[in-house]
Amino acid sequence: MGIQSERLCANVVRGLVMDAVQRANSGHPGMPLGMAEAGVVLWSRFLSFDPADPKWPNRDRFVLSAGHGSMLLYALLHLSGFDLSLDDIREFRQWGSRTPGHPEYGHTPGVETTTGPLGQGLANGVGMAIAERWLATRFNQPDFELIDHYTYVVAGDGCLMEGISHEACSLAGHLGLGRLIVLWDANGISIDGATSLATGENALQRFESYGWHTGDADGHDPESVAAALQAARTASAKPSVIACRTVIGYGSPNRAGTARAHGEPLGEDEVRSTKKALGLPAELTFHIPECAGQPLREAARHGARRRDDWLPLLDAYRAQFPEKALEFESIHADEERHYLKGMPADFWGMEAIATRAASGKVLERLSAEMPNLLGGSADLTGSNKTLVAGECAMSVSDYSGRYIHYGVREHAMGAVMNGLALHGGVVPFGGTFLVFADYMRPSLRLAAMMGLQVIYVFTHDSIGVGEDGPTHQPVEQVLSLRAIPGLTVIRPADATETVEAWRAAMNRRSGPTALVLTRQKLPVLQRDSAAGFADARGLRCGAYVLADCAQPKVLLMASGSEVHIALQAQEVLSGRGVQARVVSVPSWEIFDEMPREYREEVMPASLSARVAVEAGVSMGWERYVGSGGVIVGIDRFGASAPSDRVFRELGLTGSAVAEAAQRLI
Repeated sequence: MGIQSERLCANVVRGLVMDAVQRANSGHPGMPLGMAEAGVVLWSRFLSFDPADPKWPNRDRFVLSAGHGSMLLYALLHLSGFDLSLDDIREFRQWGSRTPGHPEYGHTPGVETTTGPLGQGLANGVGMAIAERWLATRFNQPDFELIDHYTYVVAGDGCLMEGISHEACSLAGHLGLGRLIVLWDANGISIDGATSLATGENALQRFESYGWHTGDADGHDPESVAAALQAARTASAKPSVIACRTVIGYGSPNRAGTARAHGEPLGEDEVRSTKKALGLPAELTFHIPECAGQPLREAARHGARRRDDWLPLLDAYRAQFPEKALEFESIHADEERHYLKGMPADFWGMEAIATRAASGKVLERLSAEMPNLLGGSADLTGSNKTLVAGECAMSVSDYSGRYIHYGVREHAMGAVMNGLALHGGVVPFGGTFLVFADYMRPSLRLAAMMGLQVIYVFTHDSIGVGEDGPTHQPVEQVLSLRAIPGLTVIRPADATETVEAWRAAMNRRSGPTALVLTRQKLPVLQRDSAAGFADARGLRCGAYVLADCAQPKVLLMASGSEVHIALQAQEVLSGRGVQARVVSVPSWEIFDEMPREYREEVMPASLSARVAVEAGVSMGWERYVGSGGVIVGIDRFGASAPSDRVFRELGLTGSAVAEAAQRLI
């Protein structure tokens, strides 16, 4: 294998890119045309992978952060021997194809993460690199390097402009993630034109200030790229970024170096002209000469041999370190477990506790039960109650810590947690105030899209924040989270429901969970026959009858802290001779998945007088109260005052809910 073979391979990649985009009449040819040599060099000389086992735990991770250049990745996967056929390439961007417009995790073999929103993949890469270091520190022993792989990222100018890149790369430098290497496609072009229209920074100096190793390469010279990559691997104490100086749309006589090369087909005539310029048969489409994939096929064979050597290493490790081997295999297994046995009893007899504090106590138990639970907070550790006593934080000098101080970087925290989950072997959770979930929304959305087990601890969940005022009092956030398909939102009403909420989150391995928790203390409902409150295990059904009566005339429903307001309203109504059923509704998503018979049992159609109460915008509760029901919510921003006063002034009281119910009946 030599440089000419790599150049041929790169040009064949370009041919596949142009043909696929032209056939689809849609796509982004510019970046793949520019980064073809860099991609081939990385995959053929450095990347360790086995197409026959794309989930091998010690493979190198490759992240295409500039996801619009997806055809670069698809061409590399096909030529390397992954289960992605030429017919799949021909179906680029078509309904049901395995080659969607942007890479999708779980959809295409070899795709490590869903990318497209710029900068997200780069931040995912930081999470993957953190997971690699944490697992290596926990499991590696002398002569047993079970985990020693790299994370490679291809990012574009746009990725580096996005604010998330500043947050995530600053954290990566602080943690000294030396096995994270970023290839920056520095082509100087964005959709609007030259990047100089919008930015004049020296990006490499910026990365140097973060504590990164920086390199520079001619992106069209394989040896220059290879030398820069080798230097990056040598700089093992720092993450690395390499500026690959490329021409967008390289090879295109009329589009190269222009914004027009970015996001539209070149056109049939320009494709033919470009192929001639690159030495490819101009009239042939999807053409792959027999020897063109040699560098990538050889890399695949090398990766398969490396994996074959790793499996006996794992066997020997299992014999010498049986307990650690059992843990290693357990954390990579997809199996349901039973958590927090007997835990609700810890709160029995307790008068009141904030659900954020109850969550902290649950985490103490979970941390002992689940060694690969990796937590963190965006500079709100004490408020979120996310650090377990006795646990230490991860640092550049000790990666064994099970806690990450993310700093005031919510955007990065969300994407880094996605990277941790994508890597495998860890279950990430992270905390911040609910109102700041807005900073994390792109990452939340992608976690849901990818079906990742990521757990968000969102505290200070309502106007109960009180004196901090409307900037910190979330009113629209819970509804906005419920609007994300695939995200399970759970707002527990007390400590015992909080236990069940964590159980639900731990057993939901096919998607993310948002735990929405209070700052203020809430009464702990005594779940026994004397008190009359139903078992908190009802949370597992999303909604359940918490407090019932013989012949209810009205149905009161609520989530979180407002469940207690509904109970107060029930008491007021009872004093007036009106019987009411109280339903706790901690999770719409879980309840809506229940059989219709169960939902009818909890909220019978015959009981049409319904009132919902929640300290947030009223929109959405219509699905449960119906057209004739009443929603007691907050369709405005809050106010700065003690929380009791804010609840009272905004009409969220037991008497107000009782009045609303009485008007209905």
